[in-house]
Amino acid sequence: MDRREFLKVLGGGALATAAVSVGCDHPNEVVAEGFELGEVPTDQMTYRENLHGDKVSLLGFGCMRLPTIAGESGREEDQELDQDRINEMFDYAIAHGVNLFDTAPPYCKGRSEHSVGVALSRHRRDEYFISTKLSNMRCNTWSREASIAMFENSLKELQVEYVDYLMLHCMGLSGRDEAGNELDPMETFKRRFLDNGMLDYLLEQRKKGRIRNLGFSYHGDVKVFDYLLSLHKKIHWDHVLIQHNYLNWQHAHEVSGEDANSEYLYGELEKRNIPVFVMEPLLGGQLASLYDDAVDQMKRREPSRSVASWAFRFAANQPRILTVLSGMTYMEHLQDNIRTYSPMTPLNEDELKMLAGIANTYVTFPTVPCTGCKYCMPCPYGLDIPGIFAHYNKCLNEGDLIVVNDSTDEDSKAYRKARRAFLVGYDRSVPKLRQADHCISCGKCVTECPQGIEIPVQLARINEYVENLKMGEL
Repeated sequence: MDRREFLKVLGGGALATAAVSVGCDHPNEVVAEGFELGEVPTDQMTYRENLHGDKVSLLGFGCMRLPTIAGESGREEDQELDQDRINEMFDYAIAHGVNLFDTAPPYCKGRSEHSVGVALSRHRRDEYFISTKLSNMRCNTWSREASIAMFENSLKELQVEYVDYLMLHCMGLSGRDEAGNELDPMETFKRRFLDNGMLDYLLEQRKKGRIRNLGFSYHGDVKVFDYLLSLHKKIHWDHVLIQHNYLNWQHAHEVSGEDANSEYLYGELEKRNIPVFVMEPLLGGQLASLYDDAVDQMKRREPSRSVASWAFRFAANQPRILTVLSGMTYMEHLQDNIRTYSPMTPLNEDELKMLAGIANTYVTFPTVPCTGCKYCMPCPYGLDIPGIFAHYNKCLNEGDLIVVNDSTDEDSKAYRKARRAFLVGYDRSVPKLRQADHCISCGKCVTECPQGIEIPVQLARINEYVENLKMGEL
C-alpha cells in the first residue's frame, strides 16, 4: 500500500492533524474518553457456567493495572496503589454483577495480590471468585520449596483459604537457568512444574479444595500448548487463559508474536470442552483507538457503542468463553464494559465480517505487537521500552509516516504535520536518555517478553526510523 492509498484508508489529513493535536502522548497520560454515557445496569450481567456449575460474570476484573495515587496504572515501583479507589471500583463492580477478579504475584510490581485481598476481604467470600497464578518464572523460584512458598504467599496476601482459579503462569515462554543459559519453552515448563513435582502438588491441592479450578495461561510456543492439552485426560484442566481478540483470531503472529492464532487455540479448547479465559481483548489498548475508517464503520452500525465495546463483544462471542479479563484503571472503563456485557449482544455474520476486514487492514501497519505489560522493565540501560513502542504504534495508527512516494500537495502538508508530531511527541513521551538510540542489544528484555518480541531488533528499527525522520529522508 503506497502512502496516498494509506492516507485515503486512514482518513488522510484529519488523522495527521489529530496526531498533531494530541502530540502522540504516552498512553498512560491519555484520559478515558469516548464512552457511552447513561445508566449502568445492575442486574443484567451475562454469566456463563464453568465445569462445576459456578456462574461466572462474562466480564472479569483484571488486576495487572490497578489505579495509583499518581493516576497511573501501578506498574512502576515508586507508584503507590490507590487502595481507596481500588476499593471503590471493586465495590462498584460487584454491585453491578462482576464476580471474578484476576491477579498474579508479579502484577503491579508484586503489590496486586495484597491490594486485591484488602479490597475483596470487605465482601462475603461467596460474592466473588479469585483467580491467581503460580508465577515461578525465574530460576530462583523453580525449586519445590520456593514454588510452594509462592503459592502459600498468594493465599496469605489474598486473605483466603482457597483460590477459585489457579493457573500455571506464562506457559510457552523460554527461561534462563542459574548460569544464564536460555532454555527452550518446553524445557522451561519441565523445570518449573515437572522436575520439581509442582504439578503433582497442585493436583493434590485441588483435591483438598485449596484450589477449586486448575488451569494455565498460554503465551508463545504452541508446542507447549499442544503438549499441555495432551495431558488433559490425566490432568483435567478446568480452564485455560489465552490471548484472544479479533486481530489474534487470524493474525496472531503479525500483531502479537504468538505461534498460533486464537482461532486455533480456542478450537482446541472447545474440542475438549475446556472453559476459556480471555486476556488482552483490546490488545494492550490498541483496539480501543483505531484508524478513522474502522471507527466510521462501527459508528454507522452502532453510534452509541464505544470502539472498545466491539472488541469486547468479539472476545466473548464464542460459547466456550467463560470470562473476558479487562484491566480497568478508570471508572469509565468499568462502566463501559459492564454495559457491553449487561447483557452481551452476540455479533452477527455481517458484524464479524466487518471486524475481519478491519483486522486485515490493521495488520498492514508496521506496528510493534507490544501490549504494554512492562515485563521487560526495568531495562539495565534505562530505556523506556513500552513507552517507545506505545508512541510509535499510536502515531502510526493515526497517520502514515513511512512511504512518501506519489503524494499530493495536500498529503504532503499532512505528512509534514504528522512528521513533526511524531518527533515532538517522542521527546515529550520518552526522555531523550530513555529513547531507542541507547539500546546496546544486550537481550535481557527478550526472554522476559510474553509476546516473544525481538525487542532489540524493533528498537533498532524504530531508532533508524526516527533518525531518517530527523534527516528528512522519509
